[in-house]
Amino acid sequence: MRRTLIARVAAVAAISALALTACGGGGGGDPLSSGSTGSAAPADTIKIGSANFTESQIVAAIYGQALQAKGVKVETTPPIGSREAYYPALQDGSIDLIPEYTGTLLQYVKKDATETEPDAVYTALQAALPPTLTVLQKSAAEDRDAVVVTRATATQHNLKTMDDLAPVCGQMAFGGPPEFQTRPDGIPGIQKTYNCTFKSYLPLDAGGPLTVAGLKDGNVAAADIFSTDASIKTNDFVVLDDPKSNFAAQNVVPLITKAKATPQVTQVLDAISAKLTTQGLTGLNAEAASDTKPSAETVAKNWLTANGLA
Repeated sequence: MRRTLIARVAAVAAISALALTACGGGGGGDPLSSGSTGSAAPADTIKIGSANFTESQIVAAIYGQALQAKGVKVETTPPIGSREAYYPALQDGSIDLIPEYTGTLLQYVKKDATETEPDAVYTALQAALPPTLTVLQKSAAEDRDAVVVTRATATQHNLKTMDDLAPVCGQMAFGGPPEFQTRPDGIPGIQKTYNCTFKSYLPLDAGGPLTVAGLKDGNVAAADIFSTDASIKTNDFVVLDDPKSNFAAQNVVPLITKAKATPQVTQVLDAISAKLTTQGLTGLNAEAASDTKPSAETVAKNWLTANGLA
């Protein structure tokens, strides 16, 4: 089984390499590792990026379609990658706007941040961002990283919370995106907060098919999956409670170049944040994962129509 999973990882890596070559054009370099997504957009245009997971791509499409409906010129980029790739793209002007999550963004820009509650995290984030960037109104929608196990593993070890992991961590392989291994609220945070050191770490994807397969096949015993991911319910996975708040509040929020946050743009994006809920996020992910596998653009259009923002 492990060979099968490693083969999947290798295949994804090969496909990614081809995609990077195509995106890089004749200029050389790797646009995902460098954070570059090409030239800056004109002053009257919002260039929108997304991370390398479905939810981010859907919310980015929601932002783009809503802005276009109000007459704002929009450019979109292919999914960029992790925060370590797209944040530099915001700083160098390669993109102007991306959906973000308050808690992990705060810990990225302020390594020693201790805030965990939604309003405290949002206030600290506003203060911690560089002068060229800003966040608009946060939504009630929240999608946290979560430590997830199979129902069988939870039953075997009587796991309900992350506290319960400590006695058995040394027996377990953990799976998640490569960056989770070093992020403050990732493996280092789990070790510090819950005295939990896993036997090994298997770099997979951001809660996607490789991570799901790793749990189902038994190649990893625990994994990082986003709390609104449809795979949790589909596979009867168990999300372990986080009583010591290793994972801070993760409200969805637009992160935008301050110069592009005009009153018109701000009004459109704030209206989206006012409508977006955690239940709604879960629904968006479930729709994208349904049998028909609609595109992010189709899921976004359906949400905007249903919420009177089309």
